[in-house]
Amino acid sequence: MAVAETEEERPPVKKKKRASLLESLLFIAGGIVLALLLHAFVVQSFYIPSGSMENTLLINDRVLVNKLAYKLGHVERGEIVVFKGWDDGEDTIKRVIGVGGDTVKCCDANRRITVNGTPLNEEGKYIYPGAYPSGRTFEVKVPKGRLWLMGDHRDNSMDSRIFIDNPNKGTISEDDVIGRAFVRVWPFSRFGLLSPPGTFSAVH
Repeated sequence: MAVAETEEERPPVKKKKRASLLESLLFIAGGIVLALLLHAFVVQSFYIPSGSMENTLLINDRVLVNKLAYKLGHVERGEIVVFKGWDDGEDTIKRVIGVGGDTVKCCDANRRITVNGTPLNEEGKYIYPGAYPSGRTFEVKVPKGRLWLMGDHRDNSMDSRIFIDNPNKGTISEDDVIGRAFVRVWPFSRFGLLSPPGTFSAVH
């Protein structure tokens, strides 16, 4: 014959449920805070509003940007970066062609852009099919702490070339860089890492 439990022996069900609910709420709140911190200081998603980086990045693609990349190191040639743009400070995405101290020139006898005299073999790699490396000639010595940037769709990009007559010779400050785009995440069919092309490894 079973012995009936006394009030003292019965488990505190309501207290356990309240404690479990509180733990769940704290876990969710912690997750939200962590996501906000990651978004603010580490990784942020950006969508592509124009065709200036085709075909590397298409309109409405989404990329993830590492916002800590340049807190721990220097901007490298060939990287794709998001930065505060030339005129209105709007978020803009381009490829880094030259860094502080570089001489960027267009073009050599084979219509290639050169950096410190080294030609960049860009055609068939990342610039838009059929587009020249640049439709206009220029030669710029990039000031220290600044960057020369160009879109991959050279015939459809407002980049450093357009602003070459401004006091900073079309360059932007490294301080205006938000971060490095390191992966294309949307659409899923175009998922892929965004690594600097090998052609920049020959530049010194």
